[in-house]
Amino acid sequence: MTTPDRTEGRCPVTGATAGEPIPLYGAAYKTDPYDLYERMRDAGPVHRVRFPSGIAAWLVTGYEAAHSALNDPRLGKNHRLGNDNWRSLASIMPEPQHSQLQVHLLHQDPPEHTRMRHLVLNAFAPRRVESLRPRFHEIADSLVDELPAEGGADLVAGFAAHYPFRVLAEVIGLPPELAARFDRDWGKVVQPVGPQDPGRPAYEARLLGLQTYIADVVAHKREHWEDDLLSRLVLAKDRKELTQAELDSMIFQLLVAGQEPVTNQITTMIITLLRHPEQLARLRDEPDLMPRAIEELLRYDSAFELTTWRFFAEDSDLHGTRIPAGDSVIVSLCAANRDGEQFPDADTLDLERSPNSHLAFGHGIHFCPGAALARAELQIAIVTLLTRLPGLRPAGSLDDLTWIPAVLARGVNQLPVAYDKRI
Repeated sequence: MTTPDRTEGRCPVTGATAGEPIPLYGAAYKTDPYDLYERMRDAGPVHRVRFPSGIAAWLVTGYEAAHSALNDPRLGKNHRLGNDNWRSLASIMPEPQHSQLQVHLLHQDPPEHTRMRHLVLNAFAPRRVESLRPRFHEIADSLVDELPAEGGADLVAGFAAHYPFRVLAEVIGLPPELAARFDRDWGKVVQPVGPQDPGRPAYEARLLGLQTYIADVVAHKREHWEDDLLSRLVLAKDRKELTQAELDSMIFQLLVAGQEPVTNQITTMIITLLRHPEQLARLRDEPDLMPRAIEELLRYDSAFELTTWRFFAEDSDLHGTRIPAGDSVIVSLCAANRDGEQFPDADTLDLERSPNSHLAFGHGIHFCPGAALARAELQIAIVTLLTRLPGLRPAGSLDDLTWIPAVLARGVNQLPVAYDKRI
């Protein structure tokens, strides 16, 4: 099957002249991409798209095609596979930071990926996560205790922006004095800002601030070794099991990818429940339903909307479309998770859906190593907010929310809500 830009006449997805990549940006798209994803799936599994940086890429949509691509050994993640066109527009983190901070797990292939992933698995093992649940509940409750006693609050500023980072600090061994210094604004370094963008100086300032912070974390752990993940990573570097760039990149990934997606996922879940008040009430009254409900909320609107880049080392066929070597291939997890061929009534929120083989955490060798932690965080966050904020409802129209313009992610930076009282 060919993509819309290989057909003659009008593009069946957008109605525009065939051959023009489909734009994946703009307020309307970020607010609700699912109608576009449905039209893409109906037209075929692979589409030429364009991102805000100007880069054109190949987007994989339907569930079967996405699952196959996520497990395709021909598709590599290492940025060295990207061609000159991709590098000029999409590989925008400047040197030397790109070489120093972009060699983490998401951008590695075996055997490097296997070696590096092995170093983090124990910290995020399901058994360890379960043992930490009481502490996660304490963190969630302490944040709710700081919300106004009645009336309402911004759930991002008051809860979602802080809860995942405090949990992450506990899990990886980030000491309180360093955790207090972390600036959430540094997380925006994963949002593309091209070399000619007027926001480029601010982007580079964030990048340098984060890089300095990572160096301070490494220095502290080298001087104050403890039996935690950060200390073990520093020790692995000192034993020459990691390069300095790999160490810095893995800490970068932990600090940014380990918290911002959970922040965003809390917002998408609360928004979904606010749009379905009868489901919200049921989940509040039936807490035993929470684990299965969280899986459905992950499927229904995943905060990790798109995967990061993948590349073919040579010209290759992908579901009937010829992809040039070094062109970027991206999988739409959100589009796959709404595929009616895999999920009956895919656009319906069914808190008891089973089976539910969603792809919110990816699949294959790059399946999120922190999935067990994220699931625990989300279960605890949602049950805490629903039970301790009775009468939880939107403060204003949900249609007026501004969705973040990040390329890969879904979420909002402000989520004003009302509630009867804090209990």
